[in-house]
Amino acid sequence: MILIDKGRLYMNTISVEELEKIDASEITIVDVRPADQYSRGSFPGAVNIPLDEFEERMESVDREKMVYVLCHTGDRSRDCVEKLSDAGYEAVNIEGGYRAYLRLSLSRFMENDAKEQKELKTKEIEHSIIKTFRKTVWRPFTKALNEYQLIQEGDKIAVCISGGKDSMLMAKLLQELKRHGKIHFELVFLVMNPGYNADNWKIIQDNAELLGIPLTVFESDIFDTVAEIENNPCYLCARMRRGYLYSHAKELGCNKIALGHHFDDVIETILMGMLYSGKVETMMPKLHSQNFEGMELIRPMYLIKESAIKAWRDTNGLHFIQCACRFTENCVSCGGGILIFVLLWDIIKMENIIISWMTMISVEIRALIRIKNDNSKIFICGREIHCSVL
Repeated sequence: MILIDKGRLYMNTISVEELEKIDASEITIVDVRPADQYSRGSFPGAVNIPLDEFEERMESVDREKMVYVLCHTGDRSRDCVEKLSDAGYEAVNIEGGYRAYLRLSLSRFMENDAKEQKELKTKEIEHSIIKTFRKTVWRPFTKALNEYQLIQEGDKIAVCISGGKDSMLMAKLLQELKRHGKIHFELVFLVMNPGYNADNWKIIQDNAELLGIPLTVFESDIFDTVAEIENNPCYLCARMRRGYLYSHAKELGCNKIALGHHFDDVIETILMGMLYSGKVETMMPKLHSQNFEGMELIRPMYLIKESAIKAWRDTNGLHFIQCACRFTENCVSCGGGILIFVLLWDIIKMENIIISWMTMISVEIRALIRIKNDNSKIFICGREIHCSVL
Protein backbone atom coordinates (compact mmCIF):
# COMPACT_ATOMS: atom_id res chain seq x y z
CA MET A 1 0.00 0.00 0.00
CA ILE A 2 1.38 3.43 -0.99
CA LEU A 3 0.13 6.32 1.12
CA ILE A 4 -0.08 9.79 -0.41
CA ASP A 5 0.05 12.92 1.72
CA LYS A 6 0.38 16.42 0.21
CA GLY A 7 1.86 15.06 -2.99
CA ARG A 8 4.51 12.95 -1.23
CA LEU A 9 4.62 9.16 -1.36
CA TYR A 10 4.95 7.06 1.78
CA MET A 11 5.39 3.30 1.68
CA ASN A 12 3.45 1.28 4.21
CA THR A 13 6.03 -0.38 6.48
CA ILE A 14 6.01 -2.57 9.55
CA SER A 15 8.65 -3.46 12.13
CA VAL A 16 9.65 -7.03 12.90
CA GLU A 17 8.23 -6.69 16.41
CA GLU A 18 4.85 -5.56 15.04
CA LEU A 19 4.81 -8.35 12.44
CA GLU A 20 5.28 -10.99 15.15
CA LYS A 21 1.97 -9.95 16.73
CA ILE A 22 -0.10 -10.67 13.59
CA ASP A 23 -1.81 -14.03 13.09
CA ALA A 24 0.35 -15.83 10.51
CA SER A 25 -2.70 -17.55 8.99
CA GLU A 26 -4.14 -14.21 7.88
CA ILE A 27 -1.09 -12.91 5.99
CA THR A 28 1.56 -13.92 3.44
CA ILE A 29 5.23 -13.17 4.09
CA VAL A 30 7.44 -13.23 1.00
CA ASP A 31 11.21 -13.48 1.41
CA VAL A 32 12.90 -12.16 -1.76
CA ARG A 33 16.46 -13.03 -0.79
CA PRO A 34 18.38 -15.68 -2.80
CA ALA A 35 17.35 -19.28 -2.12
CA ASP A 36 20.62 -20.19 -0.36
CA GLN A 37 20.20 -17.33 2.10
CA TYR A 38 16.54 -18.20 2.69
CA SER A 39 17.47 -21.83 3.38
CA ARG A 40 19.75 -20.76 6.24
CA GLY A 41 16.95 -18.92 8.00
CA SER A 42 14.00 -16.58 7.48
CA PHE A 43 11.05 -15.07 9.30
CA PRO A 44 8.78 -17.91 10.51
CA GLY A 45 6.24 -18.88 7.88
CA ALA A 46 7.84 -16.89 5.05
CA VAL A 47 7.82 -18.27 1.51
CA ASN A 48 10.74 -17.70 -0.82
CA ILE A 49 10.43 -15.91 -4.16
CA PRO A 50 13.96 -14.74 -5.08
CA LEU A 51 14.20 -11.21 -6.39
CA ASP A 52 15.28 -12.28 -9.87
CA GLU A 53 12.16 -14.47 -10.14
CA PHE A 54 9.73 -12.08 -8.49
CA GLU A 55 7.97 -10.62 -11.51
CA GLU A 56 7.24 -13.97 -13.16
CA ARG A 57 6.10 -15.61 -9.89
CA MET A 58 4.30 -12.66 -8.32
CA GLU A 59 0.87 -13.85 -9.49
CA SER A 60 1.24 -17.00 -7.37
CA VAL A 61 0.85 -14.87 -4.21
CA ASP A 62 -2.62 -15.03 -2.61
CA ARG A 63 -4.51 -11.81 -3.40
CA GLU A 64 -6.93 -12.34 -0.53
CA LYS A 65 -4.26 -11.79 2.12
CA MET A 66 -2.07 -8.85 3.10
CA VAL A 67 1.45 -9.40 1.73
CA TYR A 68 4.55 -8.53 3.76
CA VAL A 69 7.86 -8.44 1.85
CA LEU A 70 11.25 -9.26 3.38
CA CYS A 71 14.74 -8.71 1.96
CA HIS A 72 18.07 -8.52 3.78
CA THR A 73 17.96 -4.87 4.84
CA GLY A 74 14.45 -3.67 3.98
CA ASP A 75 15.67 -1.66 0.98
CA ARG A 76 15.46 -3.91 -2.07
CA SER A 77 12.04 -5.19 -0.98
CA ARG A 78 10.56 -1.72 -1.58
CA ASP A 79 10.54 -2.31 -5.34
CA CYS A 80 8.62 -5.54 -4.81
CA VAL A 81 6.06 -3.77 -2.60
CA GLU A 82 5.51 -1.17 -5.32
CA LYS A 83 5.03 -3.87 -7.98
CA LEU A 84 2.55 -5.71 -5.78
CA SER A 85 0.66 -2.50 -5.04
CA ASP A 86 0.50 -1.63 -8.73
CA ALA A 87 -0.91 -5.11 -9.39
CA GLY A 88 -3.70 -4.58 -6.84
CA TYR A 89 -2.22 -6.32 -3.80
CA GLU A 90 -2.18 -4.88 -0.31
CA ALA A 91 1.56 -4.98 0.34
CA VAL A 92 3.76 -3.86 3.21
CA ASN A 93 7.55 -3.54 3.47
CA ILE A 94 9.25 -5.14 6.49
CA GLU A 95 11.47 -2.47 8.01
CA GLY A 96 15.09 -3.50 8.49
CA GLY A 97 14.52 -6.80 6.67
CA TYR A 98 15.94 -10.12 7.79
CA ARG A 99 18.88 -8.36 9.41
CA ALA A 100 16.51 -6.73 11.90
CA TYR A 101 14.87 -10.10 12.63
CA LEU A 102 18.28 -11.74 13.08
CA ARG A 103 19.40 -9.01 15.45
CA LEU A 104 16.20 -9.36 17.49
CA SER A 105 16.38 -13.17 17.62
CA LEU A 106 20.03 -13.23 18.61
CA SER A 107 19.49 -10.60 21.29
CA ARG A 108 16.62 -12.59 22.77
CA PHE A 109 18.72 -15.74 22.82
CA MET A 110 21.56 -13.97 24.62
CA GLU A 111 19.19 -12.32 27.11
CA ASN A 112 16.81 -15.18 27.88
CA ASP A 113 18.88 -18.35 27.78
CA ALA A 114 20.51 -19.48 30.99
CA LYS A 115 24.25 -18.99 31.33
CA GLU A 116 24.74 -22.77 31.37
CA GLN A 117 22.94 -23.13 28.02
CA LYS A 118 25.10 -20.45 26.42
CA GLU A 119 28.26 -22.08 27.72
CA LEU A 120 27.07 -25.44 26.39
CA LYS A 121 26.45 -23.92 22.94
CA THR A 122 29.93 -22.36 22.97
CA LYS A 123 31.53 -25.70 23.85
CA GLU A 124 29.58 -27.45 21.08
CA ILE A 125 30.90 -24.92 18.56
CA GLU A 126 34.47 -25.36 19.79
CA HIS A 127 34.12 -29.16 19.78
CA SER A 128 32.92 -29.11 16.18
CA ILE A 129 36.14 -27.40 15.07
CA ILE A 130 38.35 -30.12 16.51
CA LYS A 131 36.11 -33.11 15.76
CA THR A 132 33.49 -32.61 13.04
CA PHE A 133 35.62 -30.24 10.94
CA ARG A 134 39.03 -31.59 11.85
CA LYS A 135 39.83 -32.62 8.27
CA THR A 136 38.42 -29.59 6.43
CA VAL A 137 39.13 -26.77 8.89
CA TRP A 138 41.53 -27.66 11.71
CA ARG A 139 44.14 -29.54 9.66
CA PRO A 140 44.40 -26.94 6.87
CA PHE A 141 44.69 -24.30 9.61
CA THR A 142 47.58 -26.02 11.38
CA LYS A 143 49.20 -26.91 8.05
CA ALA A 144 49.32 -23.24 7.07
CA LEU A 145 50.76 -22.28 10.45
CA ASN A 146 53.54 -24.85 10.13
CA GLU A 147 54.27 -24.54 6.42
CA TYR A 148 54.50 -20.75 6.43
CA GLN A 149 55.72 -20.37 10.06
CA LEU A 150 52.99 -17.87 10.89
CA ILE A 151 53.23 -17.94 14.69
CA GLN A 152 56.34 -17.97 16.86
CA GLU A 153 56.95 -18.21 20.58
CA GLY A 154 56.15 -14.93 22.37
CA ASP A 155 54.08 -13.38 19.56
CA LYS A 156 51.29 -10.99 20.47
CA ILE A 157 48.70 -11.17 17.71
CA ALA A 158 45.86 -8.76 16.99
CA VAL A 159 43.07 -10.93 15.57
CA CYS A 160 41.16 -8.54 13.30
CA ILE A 161 37.42 -9.26 13.45
CA SER A 162 34.96 -7.79 10.96
CA GLY A 163 31.97 -9.77 12.21
CA GLY A 164 31.66 -12.10 9.22
CA LYS A 165 31.99 -15.88 9.21
CA ASP A 166 35.67 -15.87 8.18
CA SER A 167 37.07 -13.63 10.89
CA MET A 168 34.87 -15.19 13.58
CA LEU A 169 36.08 -18.70 12.73
CA MET A 170 39.68 -17.46 12.62
CA ALA A 171 39.25 -16.07 16.13
CA LYS A 172 37.99 -19.44 17.40
CA LEU A 173 40.80 -21.33 15.66
CA LEU A 174 43.49 -19.15 17.23
CA GLN A 175 41.73 -19.33 20.57
CA GLU A 176 41.70 -23.14 20.44
CA LEU A 177 45.37 -23.19 19.38
CA LYS A 178 46.32 -21.02 22.34
CA ARG A 179 44.43 -23.28 24.75
CA HIS A 180 45.73 -26.59 23.47
CA GLY A 181 48.89 -25.80 21.48
CA LYS A 182 52.52 -25.99 22.57
CA ILE A 183 53.52 -22.48 21.48
CA HIS A 184 53.01 -19.67 23.98
CA PHE A 185 51.60 -16.49 22.46
CA GLU A 186 49.06 -13.76 23.23
CA LEU A 187 45.86 -12.79 21.45
CA VAL A 188 43.93 -9.53 21.25
CA PHE A 189 40.57 -9.77 19.47
CA LEU A 190 40.48 -6.40 17.78
CA VAL A 191 37.28 -4.95 16.32
CA MET A 192 37.05 -1.62 14.59
CA ASN A 193 33.62 -0.01 14.23
CA PRO A 194 34.00 2.06 11.03
CA GLY A 195 30.37 3.16 11.17
CA TYR A 196 28.25 0.00 11.25
CA ASN A 197 24.50 0.44 11.47
CA ALA A 198 22.90 -0.50 14.80
CA ASP A 199 21.67 -3.92 13.62
CA ASN A 200 25.04 -5.08 12.31
CA TRP A 201 26.90 -3.80 15.35
CA LYS A 202 24.55 -5.63 17.74
CA ILE A 203 24.87 -8.87 15.75
CA ILE A 204 28.67 -8.65 15.91
CA GLN A 205 28.64 -8.14 19.68
CA ASP A 206 26.11 -10.91 20.36
CA ASN A 207 27.95 -13.41 18.16
CA ALA A 208 31.21 -12.63 19.92
CA GLU A 209 29.56 -13.23 23.28
CA LEU A 210 28.04 -16.51 22.08
CA LEU A 211 31.39 -17.70 20.74
CA GLY A 212 33.24 -16.66 23.88
CA ILE A 213 35.41 -14.08 22.13
CA PRO A 214 36.37 -11.07 24.31
CA LEU A 215 36.42 -8.02 22.04
CA THR A 216 38.70 -5.01 22.16
CA VAL A 217 36.80 -2.28 20.32
CA PHE A 218 37.80 1.06 18.84
CA GLU A 219 35.81 3.52 16.73
CA SER A 220 36.58 5.23 13.42
CA ASP A 221 34.66 7.27 10.84
CA ILE A 222 35.90 5.45 7.75
CA PHE A 223 32.44 4.81 6.28
CA ASP A 224 31.60 8.51 6.52
CA THR A 225 34.91 9.44 4.92
CA VAL A 226 34.66 7.13 1.91
CA ALA A 227 30.95 7.86 1.39
CA GLU A 228 31.96 11.07 -0.39
CA ILE A 229 34.49 9.36 -2.67
CA GLU A 230 33.33 8.64 -6.22
CA ASN A 231 36.33 6.78 -7.62
CA ASN A 232 37.51 3.51 -6.02
CA PRO A 233 35.86 3.96 -2.58
CA CYS A 234 36.39 0.24 -1.80
CA TYR A 235 40.14 0.52 -2.37
CA LEU A 236 40.40 3.58 -0.13
CA CYS A 237 38.22 1.97 2.55
CA ALA A 238 40.37 -1.18 2.59
CA ARG A 239 43.60 0.83 2.84
CA MET A 240 42.25 3.01 5.63
CA ARG A 241 40.92 0.03 7.58
CA ARG A 242 44.25 -1.77 7.28
CA GLY A 243 46.11 1.34 8.46
CA TYR A 244 43.85 1.82 11.47
CA LEU A 245 44.22 -1.85 12.44
CA TYR A 246 48.02 -1.74 12.17
CA SER A 247 48.16 1.46 14.20
CA HIS A 248 45.92 0.26 17.05
CA ALA A 249 47.52 -3.18 17.12
CA LYS A 250 50.93 -1.58 17.56
CA GLU A 251 49.60 0.67 20.34
CA LEU A 252 48.42 -2.50 22.11
CA GLY A 253 51.91 -3.99 21.91
CA CYS A 254 51.15 -6.48 19.15
CA ASN A 255 53.78 -7.54 16.63
CA LYS A 256 51.36 -9.24 14.22
CA ILE A 257 47.85 -8.78 12.85
CA ALA A 258 45.84 -11.77 11.64
CA LEU A 259 43.33 -11.45 8.79
CA GLY A 260 40.66 -13.99 7.84
CA HIS A 261 41.37 -14.48 4.14
CA HIS A 262 40.78 -18.07 3.03
CA PHE A 263 41.90 -20.26 0.11
CA ASP A 264 39.15 -19.03 -2.23
CA ASP A 265 40.22 -15.41 -1.58
CA VAL A 266 43.75 -16.33 -2.62
CA ILE A 267 42.59 -17.90 -5.87
CA GLU A 268 40.31 -14.94 -6.67
CA THR A 269 43.23 -12.56 -6.08
CA ILE A 270 45.35 -14.48 -8.56
CA LEU A 271 42.59 -14.37 -11.17
CA MET A 272 41.91 -10.67 -10.63
CA GLY A 273 45.59 -9.91 -11.17
CA MET A 274 45.63 -11.95 -14.35
CA LEU A 275 42.43 -10.45 -15.75
CA TYR A 276 42.79 -6.82 -14.70
CA SER A 277 46.53 -6.22 -14.30
CA GLY A 278 48.06 -8.61 -16.82
CA LYS A 279 50.34 -10.23 -14.23
CA VAL A 280 50.44 -13.25 -11.97
CA GLU A 281 50.66 -12.51 -8.27
CA THR A 282 48.93 -13.85 -5.22
CA MET A 283 47.87 -12.95 -1.70
CA MET A 284 50.79 -13.94 0.53
CA PRO A 285 50.34 -15.98 3.76
CA LYS A 286 52.48 -13.42 5.60
CA LEU A 287 53.87 -9.97 4.89
CA HIS A 288 56.12 -7.56 6.74
CA SER A 289 54.56 -4.11 6.97
CA GLN A 290 56.39 -1.38 5.07
CA ASN A 291 54.78 1.44 7.05
CA PHE A 292 54.74 -0.01 10.57
CA GLU A 293 58.17 -1.20 11.60
CA GLY A 294 58.26 -4.54 13.35
CA MET A 295 54.69 -5.43 12.36
CA GLU A 296 53.75 -8.47 10.30
CA LEU A 297 50.48 -9.53 8.66
CA ILE A 298 49.52 -13.22 8.76
CA ARG A 299 46.66 -15.18 7.18
CA PRO A 300 46.08 -18.33 9.29
CA MET A 301 43.12 -19.53 7.14
CA TYR A 302 45.20 -19.48 3.97
CA LEU A 303 44.53 -23.15 3.13
CA ILE A 304 40.92 -23.42 4.33
CA LYS A 305 38.27 -23.50 1.60
CA GLU A 306 35.23 -21.27 1.93
CA SER A 307 32.88 -24.24 1.55
CA ALA A 308 34.29 -25.66 4.80
CA ILE A 309 33.74 -22.35 6.60
CA LYS A 310 30.13 -22.22 5.42
CA ALA A 311 29.58 -25.84 6.51
CA TRP A 312 30.93 -25.02 9.99
CA ARG A 313 28.65 -21.98 10.22
CA ASP A 314 25.53 -23.81 9.06
CA THR A 315 26.13 -26.95 11.12
CA ASN A 316 26.30 -24.83 14.28
CA GLY A 317 23.28 -22.71 13.29
CA LEU A 318 25.30 -19.49 13.33
CA HIS A 319 24.30 -16.29 11.54
CA PHE A 320 26.91 -13.64 10.83
CA ILE A 321 26.71 -10.29 9.08
CA GLN A 322 27.37 -10.11 5.37
CA CYS A 323 29.40 -7.28 3.91
CA ALA A 324 28.44 -4.36 6.17
CA CYS A 325 29.70 -1.66 3.81
CA ARG A 326 27.11 0.95 2.88
CA PHE A 327 27.99 0.56 -0.80
CA THR A 328 27.31 -3.18 -1.01
CA GLU A 329 25.05 -4.23 1.88
CA ASN A 330 21.95 -4.02 -0.32
CA CYS A 331 23.39 -6.00 -3.22
CA VAL A 332 21.81 -9.40 -3.82
CA SER A 333 25.17 -11.10 -4.31
CA CYS A 334 27.14 -8.73 -2.08
CA GLY A 335 29.90 -8.09 -4.56
CA GLY A 336 30.58 -8.04 -8.29
CA GLY A 337 32.08 -10.43 -10.77
CA ILE A 338 30.77 -13.51 -8.96
CA LEU A 339 29.86 -15.39 -12.15
CA ILE A 340 33.37 -14.99 -13.55
CA PHE A 341 34.96 -16.42 -10.42
CA VAL A 342 32.48 -19.30 -10.23
CA LEU A 343 33.34 -20.33 -13.78
CA LEU A 344 37.09 -19.88 -13.37
CA TRP A 345 37.08 -21.60 -10.01
CA ASP A 346 35.68 -24.73 -11.67
CA ILE A 347 38.69 -24.62 -13.98
CA ILE A 348 41.35 -23.87 -11.39
CA LYS A 349 40.28 -26.81 -9.21
CA MET A 350 41.77 -29.13 -11.85
CA GLU A 351 45.10 -30.71 -10.95
CA ASN A 352 46.89 -29.63 -14.15
CA ILE A 353 45.91 -26.37 -15.75
CA ILE A 354 46.91 -25.09 -19.17
CA ILE A 355 47.08 -21.30 -18.95
CA SER A 356 47.04 -19.17 -22.06
CA TRP A 357 49.34 -16.17 -21.60
CA MET A 358 47.95 -14.09 -24.47
CA THR A 359 47.28 -11.09 -22.21
CA MET A 360 49.96 -11.66 -19.58
CA ILE A 361 52.68 -9.06 -19.17
CA SER A 362 54.71 -10.20 -16.16
CA VAL A 363 54.95 -12.67 -13.33
CA GLU A 364 55.55 -11.07 -9.91
CA ILE A 365 58.09 -13.50 -8.42
CA ARG A 366 57.96 -11.78 -5.02
CA ALA A 367 54.22 -12.36 -4.86
CA LEU A 368 54.35 -16.09 -5.56
CA ILE A 369 54.76 -18.76 -2.92
CA ARG A 370 57.21 -20.95 -4.85
CA ILE A 371 58.47 -21.15 -8.42
CA LYS A 372 60.70 -23.62 -10.29
CA ASN A 373 63.45 -22.51 -12.62
CA ASP A 374 62.46 -24.52 -15.69
CA ASN A 375 59.91 -21.85 -16.64
CA SER A 376 57.15 -24.42 -17.02
CA LYS A 377 56.02 -25.18 -13.49
CA ILE A 378 54.68 -22.69 -10.97
CA PHE A 379 53.44 -23.53 -7.50
CA ILE A 380 50.62 -21.34 -6.19
CA CYS A 381 49.16 -22.12 -2.77
CA GLY A 382 50.99 -25.44 -2.84
CA ARG A 383 49.41 -26.53 -6.14
CA GLU A 384 51.44 -27.17 -9.28
CA ILE A 385 50.27 -25.07 -12.22
CA HIS A 386 51.50 -26.20 -15.65
CA CYS A 387 51.87 -23.21 -17.97
CA SER A 388 51.92 -23.17 -21.74
CA VAL A 389 53.36 -19.92 -23.11
CA LEU A 390 51.74 -18.91 -26.40
